[in-house]
Amino acid sequence: MSNAFRSELLKQRSTRTVLGLFAAMVGLVALAVVLHGVGLPVDALDDRSRQLIVLGLGGFLGSLFAALLGALSITSEIRHGTIRPTFLVTPQRGRVVAAKAVVCVLIGAAFGLVAAVIAIGTGTATLDGRGVEVLVDIDDAALLVAGGTIASALWAAIGVGVAAIVRRQVPTLVGLCAWLLFVEGLLADATGGLGEVGRYLPGAAAAAIGGQEPDRLLAPALGLAVLGLYTAGSSLLGAFTMSRRDVE
Repeated sequence: MSNAFRSELLKQRSTRTVLGLFAAMVGLVALAVVLHGVGLPVDALDDRSRQLIVLGLGGFLGSLFAALLGALSITSEIRHGTIRPTFLVTPQRGRVVAAKAVVCVLIGAAFGLVAAVIAIGTGTATLDGRGVEVLVDIDDAALLVAGGTIASALWAAIGVGVAAIVRRQVPTLVGLCAWLLFVEGLLADATGGLGEVGRYLPGAAAAAIGGQEPDRLLAPALGLAVLGLYTAGSSLLGAFTMSRRDVE
């Protein structure tokens, strides 16, 4: 496992994928927070729950980019054929998937931490610039940072698991983006938010870890447990699927 871990860490450090995703994430987080802070009416922003949602965009986008990072760690190798020598060096394919998941969890946590800090700093400055009183206190900000970091780390592992199951790069990336950006929101809006079920969807669980919308979402600890189950399930199923299917 240590050799597979070191190999995967070297791959992530020696490619431009991580830096490209990181740069895109930083720019998009700052842009999204500023647009929300400037575009929403002042009376709508003068609410603690709404401010938490705006500042929580960092954790949301951090999770999205962490999931894409995890997916690319497998699909890029499959697409370019480098997965074959990887499996020749480490025939236990489950170990390869596990190593990728661990490395992506570490990098994903860094993504989430940076994204959350940027969102809070940018959002606070934007609200101050519009003369809106910032109602989010230090405890709220700390929970947003911790929640964004943890959620992004877990979503990175989910990305690895989903990629190991689907294996095709474009469907995997499009599917992850569509789920987090559109599908889950549509499901949550349908039939009155799906009742209690909507709170247990993976995106909602990730938002709950950061303490967002406490009246609608799960408690942070329960959100962490639910997202952890999604992570474990996708990772185990991905490792099993990768072990059973031939490399094309």
